[in-house]
Amino acid sequence: MGSAGGADSAGDAGAGCGRPVIVVAVAPGLREEFFGAGEPGVDGMNGVDAVNGEPGGVERLRAVGEVVLVDDPTDVDALRTALVGADVVVSSWGMPRLTGELLAAADRVGLLAHTGAAISPYVGPDAFARGVRVTQAGQGMARSVAEVALAFTLALLHRTHRFDHALRGGLEWEHASVAPPRHEVLGSRIGVVGASRTGRAYIDVVRALGARVRVADPTLTVEGARDLGVELVDLDTLLATSRIVALHAPSLPETRHLIGARELALLPDGAGLVNTARSWLVDERALLAELSTARIDAALDVYDDEPLPVDHPLRAMPNVLLTPHRAAGTVECRRRQGDIVVDEVTRYLTGRPLAHEVGPDALVRVG
Repeated sequence: MGSAGGADSAGDAGAGCGRPVIVVAVAPGLREEFFGAGEPGVDGMNGVDAVNGEPGGVERLRAVGEVVLVDDPTDVDALRTALVGADVVVSSWGMPRLTGELLAAADRVGLLAHTGAAISPYVGPDAFARGVRVTQAGQGMARSVAEVALAFTLALLHRTHRFDHALRGGLEWEHASVAPPRHEVLGSRIGVVGASRTGRAYIDVVRALGARVRVADPTLTVEGARDLGVELVDLDTLLATSRIVALHAPSLPETRHLIGARELALLPDGAGLVNTARSWLVDERALLAELSTARIDAALDVYDDEPLPVDHPLRAMPNVLLTPHRAAGTVECRRRQGDIVVDEVTRYLTGRPLAHEVGPDALVRVG
């Protein structure tokens, strides 16, 4: 096993053993989360997953190639050195885009396997034009994000965020007990904007609790909606008739500010907006204006400005539940993402079809 800036360079490793070279440009902490085992010979680790006793992801990659680790993916020089002679690169947050000089250095790279969903920060059109194939692990994130959207849904229906804010803010018990009408998810009309993989996972969990679900998605057919057990409607109808609206649409040029002042005004009094997708979908200034009236509630995991400034008005609103863009951060989610990456690299290097390949259109699409 090589390590950029440490032992073997990628080129030396490939030349020395005649095996494919896999550069893993993932910081050690994230590498542990994705691949589930310490590195053999490091701090007494043996490469075996302590959770299930099976080989960790890096060990599984080593079964099909020579693995070169880049501990600091933001170090351009170390990454460039590692990419010389590499066949595959595994990318994660912080890695510079594989374009220009980096792409030139990676003259043998045929696959970029991304541990997340959005690929545009890590690969450009020139890589696709050169024939580099790209795969991503967004499917592994769907369940955890859907569960957070469900938790948000239940919190908004039961107004738990309002009670928590009131009690922590020092209100007397009597005053802290005051909230708009509360509802169960059973029988509630839930609107889902976007039947994406996460949207479908969310539909599964809210339908299991008895919600009546409507979906707005121009790509979904009536037959597809029937298969999902939902009613297909236009966006305005969905907004005007839903107790909770959950956003799961992709980020596309045409979905920029899909929910603006006009759309927010369609929501019934007391409705809730859930956004675990992208802030791209919502006009945040219009949302702030609507929330300031206390007519609706919202639960948000994504924001125009991240990190969310300490003095941001959203932080002080009692009708808003906030989390710091961590909907996909569960242990199980990270392991699924890592498993997808390992499986894709293995498929590529053994000549089998990729299961999660994306094309150049993914450069402008997230979700």
